[in-house]
Amino acid sequence: MNQKQINANQPTRRGFLDWIVAACSTVTAALLAIPAVMYLWPAARGGTAENVEVPEAGSMPPGQSRMVQVGGKAVIVVRDASGFRAYSAACTHLGCLVKWDAAHRQFLCPCHAGVFDDKGAVVSGPAPAPLPPYKTKEIGGKVYVSAS
Repeated sequence: MNQKQINANQPTRRGFLDWIVAACSTVTAALLAIPAVMYLWPAARGGTAENVEVPEAGSMPPGQSRMVQVGGKAVIVVRDASGFRAYSAACTHLGCLVKWDAAHRQFLCPCHAGVFDDKGAVVSGPAPAPLPPYKTKEIGGKVYVSAS
């Protein structure tokens, strides 16, 4: 065997550095792709079947709201003339918390100018879907909210 054939089978510094650069580039691309996919993917919806009592719901005047946690998710409970309604407080665009605007009777997303009507339907903005509703029930003068 001549010297060129022996050196052709041996790893080189340049080959090793090329491998390191490729590995680092692959890891960096993967780490950047995860937040990009999370940004583009609509916010997850859902919850558990637990019943959560709305504090001081009896003292809420019509048109007012309270925020509660149901299964670890923020929920807005709104009282109107016919009773109580509850919707997810997470905007269906990117999951920002919406606020209830009692004067205009709509939900507002402060981050991306999303607007939902009093039934949770999209009025304007980038939201791809309406706010998911939650079930409410009144038992013995207390109001409970559940996901199912």
